[in-house]
Amino acid sequence: MIDLKGHSALITGSTQGVGRAVAVAFARAGCDLIIHGREPELEGESTYSMCKELGVEVHYIPADLTLPVGEIVPVVFERANALLPHVDILVNNAGQFFDLPFLEMTPALFEKTMRLNVESGYFLTQAFARHWVEKKVKGRVLFTGSINGRLAEEGSTAYDTSKGAVEMMVKTLAVALAPKGIRVNGMAPGLVRTATTAWLESRPEQEKWMRYHTPNHQVPGAEVCGEACVYLCSDAAWHVHGQMLLVDGGMSAWQQPRPMPVDWK
Repeated sequence: MIDLKGHSALITGSTQGVGRAVAVAFARAGCDLIIHGREPELEGESTYSMCKELGVEVHYIPADLTLPVGEIVPVVFERANALLPHVDILVNNAGQFFDLPFLEMTPALFEKTMRLNVESGYFLTQAFARHWVEKKVKGRVLFTGSINGRLAEEGSTAYDTSKGAVEMMVKTLAVALAPKGIRVNGMAPGLVRTATTAWLESRPEQEKWMRYHTPNHQVPGAEVCGEACVYLCSDAAWHVHGQMLLVDGGMSAWQQPRPMPVDWK
């Protein structure tokens, strides 16, 4: 029902998981795409072929966003503009979990987490926003957050910190850029099925526990995230600024989940 025809988007971290779901949803809505991943070659990259089959223009940029932002962000920005000069949507989806237990966490891993999950999106947004302001483009920016930006886990202190920063970044960049005609929002998944959460298949009791502690008792595929992102980047959300939409089955709304009954299935 929502149309992105006439728009072009760069989606970072879009070769798998949530990023792939966002790319496919955008292509289905008619948006031309630049997908991004770390691998230097496109061969075997299924996001590309999936989107191409939907009839939109698709390109691929390889880049390691854990490198210093001063080195890598200008390269990604320039390549994107060379491939699709009219990019007006930026989806900062690239992110990863590098944690060790807190007492073992190293400065190098913490810095790597922040560089990929926070700094790369901040400075890519700056690069595109400067360009859009100069060209008078009403751009749209979307960040992928996480339920971990609101609900902490013992073993993911650096990741949780980074996703909390992403949620505040959505707000502060919205305040900075809304007067310039640029919208900034975020989408935060709860637990969805991706390669990263493949452990669900081998731990049925933990998977059952996670479903029970989600109010709608569902752990869906990543495609639920794509549809939400299409809305946030569409004209239908023209008055939505600085919001983090949680796609989590209600998990973040449940303050004190009750104990799971022994016979619950």
